Amino acid sequence: MFVFQEFIDAIIMTFGIGYIFMNVFKNRPKDVLVDFKSGFNWGNFWFACSVVVPAIIFHELAHKFFALSFGMQATFHAHYTFLGLGILLKLMNFGFIFFVPGFVSILGTGTNLQFAMISFAGPLMHALFWIGSSFALKNLKLDRKKTYYLLLTKKINGFLFILNMLPIPGIDGFSVYSNLLNAFF
Repeated sequence: MFVFQEFIDAIIMTFGIGYIFMNVFKNRPKDVLVDFKSGFNWGNFWFACSVVVPAIIFHELAHKFFALSFGMQATFHAHYTFLGLGILLKLMNFGFIFFVPGFVSILGTGTNLQFAMISFAGPLMHALFWIGSSFALKNLKLDRKKTYYLLLTKKINGFLFILNMLPIPGIDGFSVYSNLLNAFF
């Protein structure tokens, strides 16, 4: 089901994403775990990992498990080219970073409806994270740090759901819509 390289790719992707977003999604309150020689803030790094990485890992794993459930072969990969691009953009202090940190390669045959479901499985995870964090924020008494964490989780996953459902070639939404059209027309 899992191969060792998938775990290595997930770890490398986690570290890349944590580094890219560590100054965007900062740990609150001020974290004192700073290496003053390099200015590297480990608290912000791990916080960014905890906020962003689950959305991306579960997105890709949903694609993988849906494909496997239809009898196809599916393998998770870190997208090293785009991870490198994201790191480069961060190092250049670029104002906006857009990259695809991972993907799932799928081998096998299936119906258009099955491929639509596989494509929708990733964005579905963002919807579930968004719904879960929205529910928790509305119905639970949380301290400031948990509220901040869940608010970021809600915003990130809401954005990623909308982004991934756009009908643009190369994005999950295009595959969902085109496969649904082919399945029913």
